[in-house]
Amino acid sequence: MKIKKPQLLSSWRAASDLVWAHRYRLAFGLFLLFIHQLLGLVLPASSKYLIDDVIGRQRGDLIFPLATVVGVATIAQALTSFALSQVLGVTAQRVITDVRKGVQAHVMRLPIRFFDSTQVGVLISRVIHDAEGIRFLVGSGLVQLLGGLATATTAFIVLVILNWRLTSITLVALVVFGALMIWSYSRLSPLYRERSKINAEVTGRLTQSLSGIRVVKTYSAERRESRVFARGTHRLYRNVASSVTGASGINALTTIAIGSIIILMMVVGGNSVLAGEMTLGGLIMYTFFTILMASPLVQIAVVGSQITEALAGLERIGEIKRMATEDEGEAEREPLAEIRGEIEFHDVSFEYNEGAPVLKHVSFHAPAGSTTALVGSSGSGKSTLISLVMTLNRPLSGQITIDGRDLANIRLRDYRRHLGVVMQDNFLFDGTIADNIGFAFPEATREQILEAGRTAYCDEFISTFPDGYDTVVGERGIKLSGGQRQRVAIARAILAEPNILILDEATSSLDSESEAMIQQGLRALRRGRTTFVIAHRLSTIESADRILVLEHGEVVESGTHEELLAAGGRYLQLHDKQRRVERDKFVNPGEEFTAPPQPEEALSAANAA
Repeated sequence: MKIKKPQLLSSWRAASDLVWAHRYRLAFGLFLLFIHQLLGLVLPASSKYLIDDVIGRQRGDLIFPLATVVGVATIAQALTSFALSQVLGVTAQRVITDVRKGVQAHVMRLPIRFFDSTQVGVLISRVIHDAEGIRFLVGSGLVQLLGGLATATTAFIVLVILNWRLTSITLVALVVFGALMIWSYSRLSPLYRERSKINAEVTGRLTQSLSGIRVVKTYSAERRESRVFARGTHRLYRNVASSVTGASGINALTTIAIGSIIILMMVVGGNSVLAGEMTLGGLIMYTFFTILMASPLVQIAVVGSQITEALAGLERIGEIKRMATEDEGEAEREPLAEIRGEIEFHDVSFEYNEGAPVLKHVSFHAPAGSTTALVGSSGSGKSTLISLVMTLNRPLSGQITIDGRDLANIRLRDYRRHLGVVMQDNFLFDGTIADNIGFAFPEATREQILEAGRTAYCDEFISTFPDGYDTVVGERGIKLSGGQRQRVAIARAILAEPNILILDEATSSLDSESEAMIQQGLRALRRGRTTFVIAHRLSTIESADRILVLEHGEVVESGTHEELLAAGGRYLQLHDKQRRVERDKFVNPGEEFTAPPQPEEALSAANAA
C-alpha cells in the first residue's frame, strides 16, 4: 500500500500544526523531561566514585554524602516524572477532545450524498479511534522521543570522554542498527494504515448488523452475519499478526545491537582495564552510560511505531476534513430573516449519478401558504424534489427561489430554521418523548411541548404510559409503534412553527381511525404555511391547492384534484387504482361500491360546475 506524497505532506503539516498550537506546554514538558533525564545521570555517575573511591581507596566518609545525593536525585526524578505525566497527559487528552469535536462538526456539515455512500461505523472510527493516536504526538511520545535523543547525545559525549576508541566502535554498531530500524518502519507503516481501514470496515458492518438485528433474525441470517464479521476480523488478525511479526523483528534487532555493544565493552573495555588505561569504576560507569545511550534508541522503536500510527490517523482525518462542506462559503451568502414561503422551480434538473437524470427540467410555482401535493409512481422523483426544497441536494441546473431570491445564494442555516419535516421513516433519538418533540425547538417550555403533543393527538397513547411524556422511546424510537413515532414527529414539526412544511407520507403508518384524528391537526398545521405533501391516500391530497404528477423525473400533469380528474390523464389512472385498492381493502363482501367517474363523466361534471 503506497502513500501518496500530498497525503503524507498534509499529515506532517497537520502534525506540525498540532505541535505548534501546544508548543508552550510541550516545551515545558520537554524541560521537565530534560531535568528528569539529567537527574537520571546521577546514579550511573556515582558508580565510579563508589567503586574507585569508597571501595578502592577505603573512603568510608564518602558513603553518606554519596547516598544523600543519589537519594535526593531519585526523589526529584520521581516528582518530575509525576509532573511530566500530568502536563503531557492532560495536554494529549485536551487535543484529542478538540480534534474529535472538530471532525464531528465537519462531518455533520458534509453534504447528504456523503452519508448515502459512507458507513456509519467508518465515520465513528474516524471520529473516535483515529484521533486517539494523536496523544503520541502532543503527549508523552514526541517529548520522550526528543528527550531520549537528548539523553543519548549527552551519554555519547560522556562515553567519548571516557574511552573514544570503544565509543567509535559502539557508534558504528548503532548506526547500522539505526539504518535497519528506518528500513523496518518503512515496511510497517502501511500495515498500520491498513489496520485502521480494516477496523473501520469491520466496525461499520457490525453497526449495520446490530442496527438491523430484527431483519437479521427474521431471515435467520445470524450465521451469515457471523461469517461476514469473521472474515473481517480474520483480515484484522492477519494485519495485526504481520505488524506484530515486524515489531518482534525490530525487538530482535534491538537485542542483537545491545548484545553486540556489550560484547565490545567486554573485549575492548576489559583489555583497557587490564592495560591500566581505564579503572574498574570507569568501566562500570561506561557500562551504565552505554545503557543510557542505547535505551532511548530502544524506546524510539516503540515511540516510532506510535507516532506512525498517529500520522496514519491524521491522514485519514485529513481526508475527511478536506471534503467540501455544504455550507462552504456561507459567510458570503445572503442572510434570511422572515419569509413568506413562496417557492418556485425554474427549469430544475438533478442527477445522483452522472448521465442518469432523476429530475428533468421541472418548473412550478408554489405561492406562499399554498399546499402542493406530489404524486406519481415509485421512482418518479417525488422524494428527490422534496430533498431539493429541503436543500439536502442542490440542482444540477436551473434555479430554485424563495420569495424571489435564489436559494443557492441564501445561508442554509437561515433557510432551514423555517422548515418543518415529517418523513415516511421518522427518526427518534434514544430519549424521552418530550425530548424528541422538543428537538425542533430546544428553548420550548414544557407547556409548549405538551400543547404540540395534544395537537398531534399524541395524548391518546402517551396517557397509557406510566411515565407519560417522560417515557424513554429507545434507540430509533423502537419502543413505539410506527404510527406513534409518526405522531411524535408531527408534534415535533408543530413545535417548530415552520413557514415551509414537508409531509413525506406523513400518515403512511396510521390506521384509518388514527389518520382521521390526525388529519384535523395536519390541516391546522398546514394553514398559512407553504406545504409540500407526498402521499398515496386520496384524503391527504384532494384538498391540495395544486397537484403535480411526476413520471420519470418530469412533471406530466399539474392542477387541482378536480381539474386533473377531468383531464383524464395519468392522475386519473393513479386515482382509479387507489380507489380499487381502498375498495378491496375496506369494503365488505357484497357491499355496494360507487366507482369513480370516468373521464367523460368527470369532464361533464366539471363543465357543469
